[in-house]
Amino acid sequence: MLADWRTAPVDERLRATLGFLEQMTLRPEELTPADAEAVRAAGVSEGALVDAVHVAALFSMIVRMADALGFEPPGPEYLKAGAPRMLAGGYALA
Repeated sequence: MLADWRTAPVDERLRATLGFLEQMTLRPEELTPADAEAVRAAGVSEGALVDAVHVAALFSMIVRMADALGFEPPGPEYLKAGAPRMLAGGYALA
């Protein structure tokens, strides 16, 4: 999957979503409603597509802020310490 999502053995709904997100991120000027319709035609629900767009947009914004402000990612020990909480509750803050 990491090497090439286009040829990875993944569900076609995921492949269609990833293609849409790539275009949204790298070539937004080319994105049209027809592109979203193609993802829906692949079996992706409206809610799932909206969720994917929100996650990608927020991630893009956070990465740009981190780059601009020189944030460093947490080290492996920090991530290891937080793993049990993440496994139990996901990204929920409460």
